[in-house]
Amino acid sequence: MIKAILVFNNHGKPRLIRFYQRFSEDMQQQIIRETFHLVSRRDENVCNFLEGGSLIGGSDYKLIYRHYATLYFVFCVDSSESELGILDLIQVFVETLDKCFENVCELDLIFHMDKAGFSAAPARAVSAVKNINLPEIPRTINMKVSNLSPFV
Repeated sequence: MIKAILVFNNHGKPRLIRFYQRFSEDMQQQIIRETFHLVSRRDENVCNFLEGGSLIGGSDYKLIYRHYATLYFVFCVDSSESELGILDLIQVFVETLDKCFENVCELDLIFHMDKAGFSAAPARAVSAVKNINLPEIPRTINMKVSNLSPFV
């Protein structure tokens, strides 16, 4: 089972975060910090799997990650998940972001979080905003175009 998806930059700043288990905000910050320290200190020549720290689910969880340019994509999963399957899922996720943003970069994730699929607002709030009835704005203005332009 996937417990969390964490995307952060080379400096440890979170860019996309999704927890599938309830944690307090302080605990989430600790998990992000610990995960960044575990992943960022690893050598480039080692595998992309490691046993997780002590914060999520004890010893039964693993971190599976990929490092692309300035972003780390980390999935926190329990032992029932396939490491190679999650690596493939990360690859598909990044390819999808690439298609969505035409060469995704860190700024795309910062400014278009809703487009990346990690909306900050709850779904009900978004649908409520979409369904707001605003006053009708006139769509047509009756003017002669020939009076405005000397070139007609």
